Amino acid sequence: MNLDNKIIFFFSALGAFNSIVLSIYFLFFAKPINKSNFFLGALLAVLSIRVWKSLFFYYNPELSKNYLQIGLSACFFIGPFLYFYIKSKIYEFKGSNRLYYVQFSFLLIIILSVGFLYPYQKNVDLWINYFYYVINFQWLAYIMISAFLLKNILRKLLTTKQKLNYDETWLISIFFGVLIIWLAYFTASYTSYITGALSFSFVFYLSGLLLFYKRKKEFVISVRKEKYANIQIEENEVNQLLEKIESVINKEELFKNSNLTLPILAKRINIRPQLLSQLLNNNLNKSFSTFINEYRIEEAKQLLKTNPNLKIEIIAEQCGFNSNSTFYTAFKKITNTTPSKYINK
Repeated sequence: MNLDNKIIFFFSALGAFNSIVLSIYFLFFAKPINKSNFFLGALLAVLSIRVWKSLFFYYNPELSKNYLQIGLSACFFIGPFLYFYIKSKIYEFKGSNRLYYVQFSFLLIIILSVGFLYPYQKNVDLWINYFYYVINFQWLAYIMISAFLLKNILRKLLTTKQKLNYDETWLISIFFGVLIIWLAYFTASYTSYITGALSFSFVFYLSGLLLFYKRKKEFVISVRKEKYANIQIEENEVNQLLEKIESVINKEELFKNSNLTLPILAKRINIRPQLLSQLLNNNLNKSFSTFINEYRIEEAKQLLKTNPNLKIEIIAEQCGFNSNSTFYTAFKKITNTTPSKYINK
């Protein structure tokens, strides 16, 4: 192996090795223990297996067919685990995990059955000419479904008025990272087979740098906010600001915008975001989300009274909630009851 190949191997293997370490951490040691961490660990694991298979095969074309089958089988789960992870993060679903288990079990049965009935060792042409493309297009299908789940975040990404928070930046980096890796492998026949492994290392460390920058930036912003913490707002100014905020929110129905943020509202009423945050936290003892959700729940209560047969999903969307679970949580927190019990009353 010449020097160039050694360098390529080093950078390709570096990302895969670190990914394996992170996958073990998220699968067994990350706190809190939840499905999101499990799916992220599983995603990193199958990506690492796929990359290691590519590396070994690139430098040893005579690699056992069993390893090739394991690598492609792992590739079959990259898309599903990406979808499971994003869905669990966005919707924060706290109910039964049955849906996840059913989908994963179905996919596992498919790949095990195909591997048993048509092993790579005896069906090389079948795997290369058919199964390989089926796996890649199944991976792409899950990427597209994941993009649909991320539609609100992607919309924010395309606008200059709204900035992504840390969690949204993390989800976007994961999504585009998997998309870039898919493109690298799918177009490998036109470039080089090793580009998939190299793209994985590139995406892995680029995402790390992006998140480090985002967290550092948010830390600086939080420090700046502390400068305003000790500035007291006069009582008459508090009343004027609250009247202005209430008037603007009700008149323009800003609460119906599911992407409404504190900076957006502050800009609309022409005050500093720090001042608005201080007003809500210190004078009203409320977070911004609680403050806005109170308007949304009042709207929901009116809709439940006037249209009791309207679907909850429609009510949640019309009132500015991104998901049903968020709507239910906010409704119960503010009214101490559920929408269905509220209708019965």
